[in-house]
This record gives sequence, C-alpha cells and structure tokens, in this order.
Amino acid sequence: MGRALVKILAFALLATFTLAYLGCSDFFSDDWEESEGHYIESENDSLKGMVKIHAKGTRTYLGIDGEMAKTNERPMMTVDFTYDFSIGRTEVTCSEYNSLTKHPLKCENSQYPMTNVTFFDAVLIANSRSKKEKFDTVYTYDKATFNVAGHCTNLENYAFHPEVNGFRLPTEAEWVLVANQGWSTKKAWNSTNSGHVLHEVCSLPVNGVAVCDMAGNAMEWVNDWLGIFQDTVLTNFAGAPDGGGIGERVVKGGYYGTSPDAMTTYSRGDVYMVSSATKAEYVGFRLAFGAIENPSWMDRSGAAKTSFTTLLAKSADIRSRTGTYKTKLVFRNDVTGNLAYVDYVSASPTVTEISDTLDSYHPDISPDGRHVAFCTGLEGIEGKSSVYVRDINSKGTNLVKLDVKSAAIPRWRVLENGDTVIVYVTDAGNNSEESSFKKQSTWQVSFMGGKFGTPEKLFDGAYHGGVSADNRLAVTGARLLRAKIAGSKETLMESGRDTVWYDGEQACNASLSKDGRKQTLFLDFGGKTGQKFDGSQYDVHERLLIADSSGKLIKSIAAPSGFAFDHSEWATKGIVATLTNIDGAHKKIVYIDPESEDILELANGDELWHPAMWSKNISESEIDVLLDLDSAGIYYTQNGEDYMFVLREKMEDFWHQKDSVNVVAMGSSRTMYGIYYKEMPDWNVLNMAYPGADMYDARYLFLNYFLEHAPNIEFLVLELAPDMFFRTSAEHWIPTYMANVGFQYDAHHGFWRDGVPEGFIEAVEDSPTYANRDALPYDEDFMFPSKSWGPAELAVDSVYSIQMDSIVEISFKAYSEIVNAANDAGIKVVALIYPRHPGYKKTGSFGAYGPMRSVAKKIIDRVTTELDVILMDENKWGDHDYTDEMAYDYDHLSVLGARQLSHRVDSLLKTLE
Repeated sequence: MGRALVKILAFALLATFTLAYLGCSDFFSDDWEESEGHYIESENDSLKGMVKIHAKGTRTYLGIDGEMAKTNERPMMTVDFTYDFSIGRTEVTCSEYNSLTKHPLKCENSQYPMTNVTFFDAVLIANSRSKKEKFDTVYTYDKATFNVAGHCTNLENYAFHPEVNGFRLPTEAEWVLVANQGWSTKKAWNSTNSGHVLHEVCSLPVNGVAVCDMAGNAMEWVNDWLGIFQDTVLTNFAGAPDGGGIGERVVKGGYYGTSPDAMTTYSRGDVYMVSSATKAEYVGFRLAFGAIENPSWMDRSGAAKTSFTTLLAKSADIRSRTGTYKTKLVFRNDVTGNLAYVDYVSASPTVTEISDTLDSYHPDISPDGRHVAFCTGLEGIEGKSSVYVRDINSKGTNLVKLDVKSAAIPRWRVLENGDTVIVYVTDAGNNSEESSFKKQSTWQVSFMGGKFGTPEKLFDGAYHGGVSADNRLAVTGARLLRAKIAGSKETLMESGRDTVWYDGEQACNASLSKDGRKQTLFLDFGGKTGQKFDGSQYDVHERLLIADSSGKLIKSIAAPSGFAFDHSEWATKGIVATLTNIDGAHKKIVYIDPESEDILELANGDELWHPAMWSKNISESEIDVLLDLDSAGIYYTQNGEDYMFVLREKMEDFWHQKDSVNVVAMGSSRTMYGIYYKEMPDWNVLNMAYPGADMYDARYLFLNYFLEHAPNIEFLVLELAPDMFFRTSAEHWIPTYMANVGFQYDAHHGFWRDGVPEGFIEAVEDSPTYANRDALPYDEDFMFPSKSWGPAELAVDSVYSIQMDSIVEISFKAYSEIVNAANDAGIKVVALIYPRHPGYKKTGSFGAYGPMRSVAKKIIDRVTTELDVILMDENKWGDHDYTDEMAYDYDHLSVLGARQLSHRVDSLLKTLE
C-alpha cells in the first residue's frame, strides 16, 4: 500500500495538466468500427513492434460538433488519407526507451509505458530508432538542452520533415484513425479499474487493428502542433504550421485516472495549455513510421496550407544582434499575397499571416513598432499604386488608405518636431529615362491617431529609397542609382541637386540607412564598378553594396554560396534581405550585420518577399553598465510552460506597481481566475497567482520581492487549499526557478535590496514573453469565460492523503513562514478557501486533487488555530452559492464567479481596515 500511495502522490504533484472533460458522449460508440477500408495487417516483419495501417483511400474525423466542446475541438473536420503508415502496437515502454537514449530515465517496471517525458524526449527517441535501423531521421535540430533529470527541454531550430521515411510520432489524424478501430473506454485502464496507477502495456484487450492501450493507461504525445479545425475536408492533415507562441502540442487518449465517460477520441489535451517541454506522470507516446505524402496544415485563420514558413532564428539570436527582444519582422508571402509578421518579444516566436484580399508589397514598420505601411504597386513597375497602414496583429486591424491618385513605396520617418510621417512617391517605375523620372514626385503625409493628414509635395523625382533625417539626401534605385543632394546649409526642398551614382550602371533595391549615417544600400547586376571595388567577379545580386553619403562605395558583402540577394533593406539596426536560389525562388529571409558581415538566417519558405525589420531603440545611457541583459528580467524562456508565461507577466506588473500595491493575492490558478482587481476599485490590487503555484512559490515571491520592495501592502489574500499541503518545493517552484535565469539573477544580486539598477525595469519590459494571446483560453485580465461546473472530476484517489504527515508538516511550515512574515510586517492575512464543484460534497474527496475531506478539515483547523489569519471560506464544504454560470470548470470560477468573490473580499477587507 505504501508504494502505491507514493505513486499516487507523485501523479498528483508532478502532473502539470489535467484531462479536459466535456459533459457529452463520444461521437463514436464503444464498439464503433470503420465500415470502409481494410486496415488490419499482421505486424510488419521489417519494423519490430509496428502494425501496418492501410490508410490509403480512407478517411477519419477530427473534433466534434457542439457548443459545449472546447473551441479547439470543434467543429468536426474530415481528413482523407492517400498514404499508408505503420504505428506502434504498444506505447514505447521503459525498457525500449532506455535502450534508445543516452539519458536513461527511472521507471518502476520495464514493461510500463515510458511516461513523464517531454515532447522533445519522444522526438529524440524517434530519431534514435531511425538511426539504429538505418533510416533517415524525420526531425532535425541544432542543439538539444537537457535538465538535471535528463529530460530534453528544448531543441534549437527544431524542424519536422514529413517527406522522410523514418520513425516519428503519429499525426493526430493517424492516431484517431487507428484509435477508432474498436474504441472501447470500458476495456481500458481508467479511474474505475486502474487503482490510479500505470499498468503494463497490452495488459488489456487490443483494439480492432491489434493496437493496445489507445483509450487508457497513459495519454500520448502526437506529432501535431495544436491548431483549430474547420468544417471541411483536408487531405493528409498534419496539424497547425506552428505552436502559436508557446509551442502548444496535442496529447491524445485517456489515462489511468480518467473516468470512462471522459475518454474521447476528439479530446486534444487539457484545460491548461500543453507545450513541448511539458511532462506528466501519465503522458507517454507511441511511434509511427512512414513518409507523409503531400501533407496539409491549417493555420489559426482557418486557411489550409500545403506549405508554410519556418522560423530559423530564436528570440535570443535576434536580441544578440539588435540589442533588444522588442523586434518585429514583416514580409510578404508571395504565395498568398498577404503580409506576415514575427514578433520576437515572444520567447517562442511564430509567423502570423494577415489574411486579406489586398495585394501587399514593400512593407515598412512604424517608428513605434505598432503599424505597418505597405503599397499595392511594385518597384520597377509603372502604374497606379495605393498606400495603406494597418496595425501589426493577427487581424491587421484599423486598416486605412491614403486618399490620393497614386502612392507607392511608403517609408516612415520622424521629423525634428516629433511628427511621424510617411514618405511616398507617385510612381516607382523604371527610372532610367530622366524625363519620365522627373515627371513623378516625392511626397510626405503625417500619420497620427490612426489617420492620415494632408499630403505635401517634397520635390520632383520619385526618390523611393528614403529621405535622410536632415533633409539633405534622397536616393532611389529602379534601374539607375539616383540621388538628390543638398548643400550643407540647405535642404532638398530648397535646392536639391539630382545626380546619378554608381557610374550609371544598373542598380536596384536602394534604401537609406536609418542611423543618421546616410549610407545607401543597393544591389547591382555584376557590374564593372562593383566587381572592381570587390576585387572579384560575381553574378547578379550576389553582393550587397553600400555607398557613403557622397555615393562612394565603402562595403561589399557576399551572399552565401548557392544564393543571391534580393529585396534588401536597411533595418532599424542592420540589414534584412531575401535569399534566392539558383531557380530564382525567394526561399529565405536573412539578417546581415554590415560591420561583421555575419549573416543570420531568419526564415525559410516558398516565396518570401520584401522583409522589413524594426527594433526598439534602447539608449545605452539608459542601462546600467553592470546589468547583464542576457539574465536581467528573463522570467520566461523559449518553450516555457504556460504558467511561466503568466508568472513573467505578473513579475512585470510587480516591478511597475510595487510602490502602489496595497493588496496582494497569491496562490494557484484558482486565485488567478478568482480575484478580479476591477471589482475592487478602492484598492490597488496585484493578483500574483498563476497555474500550479503553491505555498513554496508564494513564500519565495512574498519574502524576496514583496517584503523588500512593496512598502504599502496592507493585506495578503493567501489561498488556503488542502491539496497543496501534499507537495514539496521540488514539484513546482524549483523547476520554475531553475528554468528562468531572471530569478537566479535577482537572487545573486540580493534581490536588489540596495536599490534597483538603472534600466532594470526596462530590461523586464523588454524580456521575452508570449506574444500570441489569440490562442489563450482567458482574456487580458486572466479571467475565464462562463461555462459550468461540469462533472465533479476526481483526478486522484484521495486516500493518498492518509499517510503523508511528513510532507504536510513541511508544507505547513512554508505556509506559516509566509503568514508570520506578513504579520511581522503589519500585514493582515486572509486565508481564502475557493469554491469548488458542489458535487464533491457527495464524495470522500475535498476536490479534484483530494485530499480526503477528514484530512482537509484537520489542515484547515490547524491553519486557523495555530496561525494569525482571517479565514474566508467560500467553499463551505460544497454548500456555497456559486452557480453553474459562475464556473469555468470543476475547479475554477468564471469571470462571473470572480466578480462575486471579489466583491466579498472587498467587503471583508473594508471591515478589517
């Protein structure tokens, strides 16, 4: 019994997410079988442990129709297959896993499914088996990062190659196709028969294609990024093209703690998000084998794709070049004609395309990084063009058009008086004919408050390469490299002189630097002048050329072997350009450091045009010279789990509000979604709670940050949750601390007790975060929408709590340290018990994660009798008045419930003043 209890406790403490439950039956019945096609074949002799699936010509269904389903699980989508594949008869076992890795992990039984592994762990095992059996590897990466326990937490520049015939994880569509052949939740290890522990693989009957344990025992990683579904038919569906900011992944099937009614083939994960670095005691994986023929993906706009853009550089690479994470890249996807952007403030940046009917060329990002200007005409092509401005977000909101006859090649600049304007030309066609060139003109128009001002003409000639900040130089290149130059005491508008640079040889893609040095970047056609300067022979666009303010060549940068440059542009810092291959396809976007000539690959795709890059200007004088910007304020890292993103946001809030906050709330996601600061307007409330947090997280943050830097706190609202008392600091806080160097950096500097250094808060603001909020299940204030309590889900067997006195004692000490420290500082502590599903009063458990109700009472009584707290019990052992619409799920309030709770907290605090 003791070992079983330890296993149950480990599950309860280490699981970072729980199975999302829907109160409706599975689309398929227990004994449903596909009526068409023949999928069954004996095990493939050449692939030990694999079952051949004859999927070609068949179809399956992902998701389910119905409003009660999660948004990423509806509507039902049809997937057709044009290829066959193989899949593992069992989940990868402990013995198999450890035989294929240099980082063996502990397991109690060699024939148990290997669980508590990350998605990256599974990927490495797939590659290892491919190598062992002389196949190409399906996954590529540059570097693997492992934690102290031997788990892979990141693969730098990770890429999936569906065309490769090797071992991999099954796609969600493949998994569902196989699972539906004899799907039976009653014949699976579940909460009614498992004893809440793992069992050996294939210890219950197999399904209709001789595959074991798809409905239970352990949940399973699949290959897909988590995306959306549409009511459509896709062929060879392979998921979303990316993970939407934090790398959200799909997990499938039930596990030993899931009730049979909650196991569905359409379920894709959890009430919380699942990232590539997530691991849980009940999540394992099985392998698949075989190339995917002509795969398709679906992006977050619902558009089906047969190709997509892959990012090749991470946020840290960008910061090392630009000096800031606050960098954005915008470019044209020439396959769709749409603009796409990347926000590198995200720790896991993704490509977001703005779906539109506008043909968008030559984008340029506004000085504040919020807007993008673009035109409908092309450099070198005569004819009418229109200029637009829109916000840089997934929907491209606030689209406005410049109401003039024709406008092309917009370029932002800030005037000496502080006005933001856009410079444009009336036509960007071929400029080799001087008379035609001078018939066109260069204009500028102010842009303020989302609106254009009145355009004003600057001068004759279409100088679309840019106008210098001092108004003494303008350049253009569309066949000839032309310049307009003014004297040292005059401006272009007063007496500019037109000239032709580069000996009159052909040039294009001219742009003027944005750093005040008035350097002109351009491409040539392998001309004599360029070859003489470079000292070598080269072909069209194989060199980036830079001229000084007088037109004299000062730099030549070679393109990588096998490529040429196109669409080169000065960025806020450095240069961006596309690389074309021998066939002229624009396959990559690169960043170039003009000083070192270092070239960083940013993105790879089919046709990537017209890149523009903006970076926030950070003055070196604003930053303390001793501040390490690779560590300061880095409270969230690439592939960090969703709760770490929330904590990062709340740490920024803390540093901004530390001097004014007088009420702080701390605890888990129950507190995060339960205390709504907008409903407590008479207080300066800072809700520092985040998913999974417990008293160890709260103790660290309260003692080291709030007591040191927040002098005006009057009240601490501290979650009192009996299930938290069965955890140790190793379950949540220590992994959080170790994964985020910002906390370690603060600790090494004494938490800045002697004063926060110059630029530190700016560094926190600039640090990586999760930029794509569109995919979050909650709003900007971290509030859940109204749903219902749903079923009273029991994630664990509550009997685990009867023999854990030593752990309870350690946890009680941690809780006591918070309370006592607050009391010593004159801060009153409200111990708040949050409402849970009222159905738990009919069980022996306090809540989804236990403990036994009798044990919970002892913990609550001890806190209230031994510690100086004000108890606020909003659960009342299930007899509370929080209605169905006030709940999001069995363990969390919706925004309506949070409003009621916050009003009551507000009233209590006012009586305690």
